[in-house]
Amino acid sequence: MSVQEALAKARLVGLDLVEIASKADPPVCRIIDYGKYKYEQAKLKKSQKKSQNASKMKEIKFRVRTEQHDYNIKLGRIETFLDEGHKVRVVLQFRGRENAHRELGFDKMQRIIGDVKTMANVDQEPRLNGRAIGMTLSPLPQHQRKRRFQLFHGELIEEDDFEEDEEEVVVVVDAASDEEEDKPEA
Repeated sequence: MSVQEALAKARLVGLDLVEIASKADPPVCRIIDYGKYKYEQAKLKKSQKKSQNASKMKEIKFRVRTEQHDYNIKLGRIETFLDEGHKVRVVLQFRGRENAHRELGFDKMQRIIGDVKTMANVDQEPRLNGRAIGMTLSPLPQHQRKRRFQLFHGELIEEDDFEEDEEEVVVVVDAASDEEEDKPEA
């Protein structure tokens, strides 16, 4: 159909003639409401932008004196965030006199890097920023990730725990109660 015929049809219906695919041979046009078309295109562009920003930055804070149990819990959380595809910012804050021993903070950050190397790449190396050391981790590709800090009610699940049979029964004998029964009465 010629352009003049298409324009005449569009005016007759009270809509606009919009070129959809200009590179096609012949070019593709539609008779639609142009305002509605622009609105739908803007909405589509916005939804595509949201899907690109699906990976958010998560943050986990440590201290120099974070104990082993809390350390395991926090690393489990880091692995969960990385497994979901989020980037993780790890911050180690100093308080008071801890600031005099910054090398302990850098040692802790290197330990964290070693513990999550099966799950993440280091985007930003540990860097001192005032009273805190910060670094950024990004997840490895899905097929390369291997969790080490899987948690069950705050306890680490070791690899051998997965392999144990559930039918295994352990009988506990209370030796103290047996000794009391064997004693002659006085």
